[in-house]
Formats: sequence, C-alpha cells, structure tokens
Amino acid sequence: MQELTFKVNAQSETPARTNVKARNFEIIVDEPKQLGGSDQAPTPMEYLLAAHAGCLNATGHMVAQEMGIALKGLKIEIEGTINPAKTFGKSDEDRAGYKEIRVVFKPNTDADKATLEKWVQQVESRCPVSDNIFYETPHKAVIE
Repeated sequence: MQELTFKVNAQSETPARTNVKARNFEIIVDEPKQLGGSDQAPTPMEYLLAAHAGCLNATGHMVAQEMGIALKGLKIEIEGTINPAKTFGKSDEDRAGYKEIRVVFKPNTDADKATLEKWVQQVESRCPVSDNIFYETPHKAVIE
C-alpha cells in the first residue's frame, strides 16, 4: 500500500488555547481553568486518549470482520495517569507524558473469551495510535 501523510496546522489563540486545522476540520485544544485555560475544549492529553479510542474502534471493527466476529457494537474506556510536575518545571522524577494508559474493551458480541483475546492482541498490534504510544517514533522539531 502507498504511504499516507497526515498534517495539521496550529495557531495559538491564548497561552493555553490552540486552534488546529486538520484537513477541513477545526479542532480546539484548551486547558482547564486551574491550568490557565478557559476550559472550552479538551486538553492535548484528552485528545490523545480520544485519538487512541477512535483508532481502536476503527481497527477493532476491521479486525473483527476479518476474523468473522459479529461485532454489534464496541465501547472503549481509556484512562491515563500523568504527573504534571515535569511539564510545570517542578521535577524531573517522572516523565512528562502518561505514566500508564489503561484500556477496557466492551465488545457487544457472542464471541468467546479466547477469540476476543486474540482479537484484542491483533487490534492493539495493528492500531497506528497504539503503535505510536507503545514505541518510540522518530521526532524532529525545527524553527522556521
């Protein structure tokens, strides 16, 4: 298959609020009031979890179809724990990102547990967002 390139453009509106353009869509990123934002949109870390859930959903349905699993619906609960100390320059003891991300799949299906365990393994290994969370991705930041 041909490689795909995704791109977003962002512009700060305030120190805590960012307007992001993704194709024809506008995404607003904000922080809660206690972190200096206006609490009018999800935080970057919440968007990361949302992106993960969306990718797991799409990949989960695709893999279920390939495996012959009749998936009538899928609920996904994701939560992560973060220590904001590094972000705010208070400590270098923990990493800046999530210390742990916990995913709970709640598939509406008649498939047995062994089949669903194979399904989850395939979903997590094939989901691009999971891949970016699990493995280090080369990253380059430049100034123009």
